[in-house]
Amino acid sequence: MSGVYDLVIIGAGPAGMTAAVYAARQKAKTLLLARDVGGQLNWTLGIENYMGYQFIEGIELIRKFEEQVRKFPIDIKIGPVVESVIRMRDGFEVSDVEGTKYVGRTAIICSGKRPRMLNVPGEEMLRGRGLTYCEVCDGPLFQDMDVAIIGGGNSALEAAIDMTKIARRIYVISLTPLSGDNILKEKATAASNVTIMTEHQTMEVLGDVMVSGIRVKDIKSGQEHVLEVGGVFVEVGLVPNSDFVRGMLTLNEFGEILINCACETGVPGIYAAGDVTNVPAKQIVVAAGEGAKAALQAHQYLQKCL
Repeated sequence: MSGVYDLVIIGAGPAGMTAAVYAARQKAKTLLLARDVGGQLNWTLGIENYMGYQFIEGIELIRKFEEQVRKFPIDIKIGPVVESVIRMRDGFEVSDVEGTKYVGRTAIICSGKRPRMLNVPGEEMLRGRGLTYCEVCDGPLFQDMDVAIIGGGNSALEAAIDMTKIARRIYVISLTPLSGDNILKEKATAASNVTIMTEHQTMEVLGDVMVSGIRVKDIKSGQEHVLEVGGVFVEVGLVPNSDFVRGMLTLNEFGEILINCACETGVPGIYAAGDVTNVPAKQIVVAAGEGAKAALQAHQYLQKCL
C-alpha cells in the first residue's frame, strides 16, 4: 500500500463497501481503511428490509458485501483506527493510530456510528444474540416475545410504540424520568402491553447462548429483580465516529458530518456517506445508496479538477 491513491475510503460498512465497488468500477486506485468490516451490521441479528432478501442475518450480508468488494483490485487494510485526515495541496493525508500514513487525491468518510454502551455484564457476550441496538432493524424478529427497551428518550419511546404490535410485553427501563416528546410518552404509556419502569438501572443482561432476561435495580428502594425477556433493545443513543475530522469538517450538534445532496462536505475533494452524516433514516439501504453517490461524485471531481 504505497503511493498516492485516487480515493481513500474510511469505513467498511454498507456505505464504505458500496463506495469501494463503485470507485473500482471507475478504475480508480482505491484504498479501503476500517476498524472492522461491517460496522453496525455486526450487531444486527436479522434484516428483513434490504432489497433482494426476504430475510438475511447481518453477518451473512456483511460476507456478501465483502466478497463483492474483494473481486476488485482494491487495497484493504482492516484493524487500525484512523486518527486524522489532513488536507494537503493536492489531496489528503490519512493517518492511523499505528502511525501509518496514506495519501489520497480524494476521500470519503464512511465511518458510521457506534452505540452508546450500557457497560454491564452480559452485554458484549449477548450482542447479536437477543441484544440489539436497532429496533427498526431487528424488532420483527421478536414476534410474540417479552422484550426490554433500555432508555427513556425519543428513540426508546418510538421503539416501544413500534413493538406494541410485535411483542407480547414491552418493558421500558429508564435510569431517569422519561425525557422524550410528550406525544410519544402518551402513546407509550397508553399501550396496554407496555410497562414503564423509570428510575431503574439495568445491572446485567442474562443468558447463556441467547438473552433470557435482565437484572434491574430500583434506584429509590435499592431492590433488584429479574425480568424474564427474550430480547433487549439498547436505545440510549448512537455516537458518530467523526472525532478524527473535527476541526476540518463541519459537524452538527450531534457530531454528524454535514453534507449536501451530493455527499459534499464543504471541503473540495472530501465526501461523506452513511450514518456518520446528517442524512436522515439511518438504514442499510440508505447508507449503501449514499456510498454509491459519494463514489460517483469523487470520480467526477477527479475528472474535472485533477
